[in-house]
Amino acid sequence: MTERALQAAIIEMAQFFSWRVAHFRTSLDAHGNYQTAVAGDGSGFPDLVLVRDRIIFAELKVGKNKLSFAQESWRDAILTAGGNWVEWRESNWTSGEIEGILR
Repeated sequence: MTERALQAAIIEMAQFFSWRVAHFRTSLDAHGNYQTAVAGDGSGFPDLVLVRDRIIFAELKVGKNKLSFAQESWRDAILTAGGNWVEWRESNWTSGEIEGILR
């Protein structure tokens, strides 16, 4: 499963269970670097923000991919502020864990 497929599946399920979902896409700049069009500290921002009866900040990873320093910094800031941050992998999808959280 690719990260894009995992993301699409999570968004579809979240919307089915009446979550509001936001994802900010990256794009390539003129130098071939990935960039997200946000101001401020956007680098490393979680892949998905889900809102219903609570807010979930979700970082998606597949295979052996690991969090970058910027992603760890966002994780730490969100958790320190009392937020709900999760790292979801394809194994969380296939086990039904993500569905259980979104239900």
